[in-house]
Amino acid sequence: MVKRNMVFIATSLDGYIADRNGGLDWLTSIPNPEQSDMGYNKFISQVDALVMGRKTFETVCGFEGDWPYAKPVFIVSSTMESLEGKYRNKADLIKGSLTDIMRQIHDKGYHKLYIDGGVTIQNFLKEDLIDEITITTIPIVLGGGSALFSVLPKELEFTLVASKIFLNQLVQSRYARKR
Repeated sequence: MVKRNMVFIATSLDGYIADRNGGLDWLTSIPNPEQSDMGYNKFISQVDALVMGRKTFETVCGFEGDWPYAKPVFIVSSTMESLEGKYRNKADLIKGSLTDIMRQIHDKGYHKLYIDGGVTIQNFLKEDLIDEITITTIPIVLGGGSALFSVLPKELEFTLVASKIFLNQLVQSRYARKR
């Protein structure tokens, strides 16, 4: 069974995934009249389940509209005790070390995972558990906020697999981990 942990995320030019107030409005600062999904639907069709941190989950819960995921969602949190009632059938709370978490998810039959959320992505990188990263760079300098990357115990080398331009301004690059 092929096991892959993949990231699909947008950053500012200076590497932030949220502004200083946790805001995401800047993500839609470039007009998108045709409502391009910029490869998201193709990406999500490749994954079995999503793994996200508490902060990302709380952000998603604040979005208007229906629950945005058709795939199973696992919430990684050391502080949450349970999920609010309306989310219990939409996501599962999962705890433990990343090794334990991965084992629990794999035991449920999910092997191609979408890893989402700044701290969660950083923790997976620290354990060298990311196989592929797709980053869409939005041409804005936020000057602060939530960084995508943090200090790692060692360098991790990736190879550029593909690069595309969307809306004549957004650069999306897909990288695979060199193993």
